[in-house]
Amino acid sequence: MSTEPSTSKKIPGTKAFHNRHIAINRFGELTLFSGSASPSLGEEIAAYIRQHSDYHDVYCGRYQRVTFSNENIFIRLEESVRGKDVYIVQTMASPVHENIFELLIMIDALKRDSAWRINVVVPYLAYGRSDKKDQPRVPITARLLANMLETAGADRYMTIDLHAGQIQGFFNIPGDALTAFHLLSDYVAGLQIENLTVAATDLGFAKEARNWAYKLNAPVAFIEKRREDNAERPRAMSVVGDVKGRNVLLVDDEVNTAGSVVNAVTLLREFGAQDIYLAFTHPFLTDVAYERLASLDFREIICTNTIPIPEDKILPNMTVLSVAPMLAEVVLRAHQGRSVGELFDE
Repeated sequence: MSTEPSTSKKIPGTKAFHNRHIAINRFGELTLFSGSASPSLGEEIAAYIRQHSDYHDVYCGRYQRVTFSNENIFIRLEESVRGKDVYIVQTMASPVHENIFELLIMIDALKRDSAWRINVVVPYLAYGRSDKKDQPRVPITARLLANMLETAGADRYMTIDLHAGQIQGFFNIPGDALTAFHLLSDYVAGLQIENLTVAATDLGFAKEARNWAYKLNAPVAFIEKRREDNAERPRAMSVVGDVKGRNVLLVDDEVNTAGSVVNAVTLLREFGAQDIYLAFTHPFLTDVAYERLASLDFREIICTNTIPIPEDKILPNMTVLSVAPMLAEVVLRAHQGRSVGELFDE
């Protein structure tokens, strides 16, 4: 990955010069790396930083990754990070475990090269559904993953739309648990959908669906479903709320196989819904998910790029919104020691 140098200079005495050098003195020089799971997102973040700040020399850092015949991963940094404030962009997309371990190895390499602070930018954090011991003799893998990141040497984390808020408590390091709600809801508001009802795919997403309904000034409905044992596809039971003759925005945080979406859409059609839209954050889409989504006749499918979608897999009615500007702003604020909540009027 290139690290094309910049010839621009900060002029002593200016506010930009002052802010940048205060940040350097506190945490070290801002440095960005992008893991192999999300290289395009890392490049987008770097480009945004160059264009919207005085950090005109920020490019994704160079490193070498080799996977040996025994499947061991080898990482070698091709530039020094001694005394720097380093941000690693690595989502936990498929292959999940390979990408997780690459991130852990990169953290270790950065720590051993004496980086001043190591920040992991993980748009999608895996194992979010394993956040509690809800059956006998099962692990809490989300806690294990948090421990692994800390043990490797991460000093701070950033992530988007955790499946459960309590996962923040599994970390003993500071972090920013962000949400794509504003990005997605602003886009949907711009569509100006008439006669709209917001519907959650299940009761577990009820609170978030109410936030959507409040933002869009629309009524809310819920799909009641039951998941038997560890069955992959839960069974939809009924719709709580009125959707007859109305356009419906179906909202969720993550879509994997789209089994819940199929059940929800089928039930909404039975209850008389008209045009149906789907909005969600994490497109962890399996092959069967693309087939199912393509067959459901959505008016529009809206998601983000927390997990990269291959160009040939993007459906004609699919809109993919980039989280790069939000993550870049948070990186800048974390580096300069400024409030992140101000981005969201918090």
